[in-house]
Amino acid sequence: MSDKNAVLTYKGRPLMRKDNLVYYGSMADSHIVMLQILETKKVGDQEIASKVSVQLQLTDPAARAKDRIVKKSEKDGFYTALDVGCVWLERALGK
Repeated sequence: MSDKNAVLTYKGRPLMRKDNLVYYGSMADSHIVMLQILETKKVGDQEIASKVSVQLQLTDPAARAKDRIVKKSEKDGFYTALDVGCVWLERALGK
């Protein structure tokens, strides 16, 4: 498989990015985590996420967008937000 088609994973679940949104988990499961980068700061010549919104969402397409959100929070830093989202997702999927 070429590097262009490789899927990034974290703790065995896929991570997909589109602009400032990162989705963690599989749409085939009952829940996913959406991470939205709200603010960034410059460290050297890199942009680092400094404020991130975390949402645990249902993947049911029949549910209204407002009803899909199960939990939400804002965290300082991407890793902290991803770590919280990972715990929420594990609990929601019953593992």
